[in-house]
Amino acid sequence: MANKKFDTVSSDLIFTNPYWNYKKDKYIYPNGNVGEYFYVDSRGACLIIPIDANNTFVFIRQYRYLNKLFSIEFPGGGLTKGLSYPENAKKELIEEAGLVAEKLKIIGQFNPYNGVTNEICKVFVATGLTTIKSNPEESEEFEIIKLNENQVIEKINSNEIWDGMTLAAWALFQNSNIRKELFV
Repeated sequence: MANKKFDTVSSDLIFTNPYWNYKKDKYIYPNGNVGEYFYVDSRGACLIIPIDANNTFVFIRQYRYLNKLFSIEFPGGGLTKGLSYPENAKKELIEEAGLVAEKLKIIGQFNPYNGVTNEICKVFVATGLTTIKSNPEESEEFEIIKLNENQVIEKINSNEIWDGMTLAAWALFQNSNIRKELFV
């Protein structure tokens, strides 16, 4: 058995699906006792901030089953096995928004819910966009929405944009060098 706090004693797979695993670890508490931690084990995710030639942001609007609400979000998704983050970002951009990017630049990363998942979401900005036919999964249906920077802020302030991952990506974008290059 481990003798340092937070060392993993054992890890059990409880459930798996194509997107993530649900696991239970036994680990050492700071006081030396053994505890259990249940979590979503993720390969990772990516979110893409598409910016078209008019400096408008391309969002998708989709129904979120768990919240029973429509959500305005940047395109993105879980990391597909065998794909790198940039490859996955390109795939998700086509799948959800029907866009191909000439340039794709990473601007940061975050964990969407660090008490529940080990997921790291990498955020990309996509420019030089070309429209093609989207290829959504069977469970997905998207409406494309284009907003300028002021409209994005208005929709955040009115809670029309409420998705946490989109809000985190927007926060990263606001202080990024690419924003300064495009909008200042």
